[in-house]
Amino acid sequence: MNSYESTSEHRINDKLMRFLYGRILLREELPFTDHELDGVTQHTPGVVKVKGRYECQRCENRDPQLFAHFTCYRCKKEMCYYCRHCIMMGRVSECSLLYECAVPYHWPTLQDPLTWSGTLSPWQEKGSEAVVRAIGSRSETLIWAICGAGKTEILFQGIQKALQLGERVCIATPRTDVVLELAPRLREAFPETSISALYGGSEERDTPGQLVISTTHQLYRFKQAFNTVIVDEVDAFPYSYDTTLQNAVKKAAIDNAALLYLSATPNRTMRNLAKSSKLQTVKIPRRFHGHPLPVPRLEMCWNWSKKIQQGKLPRTLMKWLTQLQETNRNGFLFVPSIKLLKCILPLIQHDFPSSEGVHSEDLDRKEKVLRFRSGEIQLLVTTTILERGVTVPYLDVAVLGAEEDIFTESALVQIAGRAGRKADDPSGDVVFLYHTKSEAMNKAVRHINMMNKEGAHE
Repeated sequence: MNSYESTSEHRINDKLMRFLYGRILLREELPFTDHELDGVTQHTPGVVKVKGRYECQRCENRDPQLFAHFTCYRCKKEMCYYCRHCIMMGRVSECSLLYECAVPYHWPTLQDPLTWSGTLSPWQEKGSEAVVRAIGSRSETLIWAICGAGKTEILFQGIQKALQLGERVCIATPRTDVVLELAPRLREAFPETSISALYGGSEERDTPGQLVISTTHQLYRFKQAFNTVIVDEVDAFPYSYDTTLQNAVKKAAIDNAALLYLSATPNRTMRNLAKSSKLQTVKIPRRFHGHPLPVPRLEMCWNWSKKIQQGKLPRTLMKWLTQLQETNRNGFLFVPSIKLLKCILPLIQHDFPSSEGVHSEDLDRKEKVLRFRSGEIQLLVTTTILERGVTVPYLDVAVLGAEEDIFTESALVQIAGRAGRKADDPSGDVVFLYHTKSEAMNKAVRHINMMNKEGAHE
């Protein structure tokens, strides 16, 4: 391991330090020579054995079933163990070395980084004050804000406070689509701040900024990096189910960092913590424009799956599609699986040519969403991949097969929240099409009605 004392013998340029600081990377991920890295980095083995069990030092995976071995050309061992859990980010094995920065780096203090000149609603102001307090006191806080509350703008004053103190901020989210939605809005609000958007395939991985918008998976590559970590859509899959992602958030934060969680649909654990006052919580039950959430209609769509297998569109779906076309509104049609999407899309495109499909395996997903935003596409048929973080005006929403298990209460509330997000179009039609009514559908409607009732008294 390199000593700290040798650092003074090297000229450490700003680019090198910005790249390294707070990150934990494989040697092949470092675009610097050994000479440049000497004295600046320290390194540890990628996979170690702790009390007889393998442990990945990047993602902190300890599940024995998620380790495998191979014949390694580097260490010449016939059984060199590696971590399968984070293999998509480059293989970490027993003989891999993970490099991290061994010297401090100070980010610049920015005098007045926020140029956004908009006005917060009274409900947003309440949330903004809570964010500023949490960042100032380095506390853990839940911002429970309904879909369309204007959560991004609620963060602005708090982010500005952190940047003025020369601190580093991360906004993490489980979904790539949310990163793509947030990044341009934050760049517009903080034009002089170094900002990077990190996700699988991102071209900005080599230029980490003072303000980072990242998928939670990318936080495996960070350690003691951020003074403030904001987890948007904290209840979303896979973050809510994967303890290694939750640990990655904590590992990426410095000791005594501010941790903020944003959600319109916090899970039961968080709700109980909020109820018992064990987690500081601020509730925002009204949208920024003051109008209530659209309450979904529940409409039977008898034998919808069988009709599609026969190459026909269900009558109730045809009625909704025709109405969409006649009113010239944008539409999201959510379906429960990629298989069904691929089956139903040609049937829809036959009568409604201004339609496209997007899903998690679609390499053109980003381009299609941009075309949808620009008005080239009127209808997007999608899986739950677009249930969160996407704001489109003049939007109606339908869920086909709303009784399927993939459509949980949380997912259905989020899907309904895609409609009516703009002040000049505060409603929008939301319909759940089903063969048999599910309890999740009923719970989603009750949840929305509850938040609307609370919001009416704010």
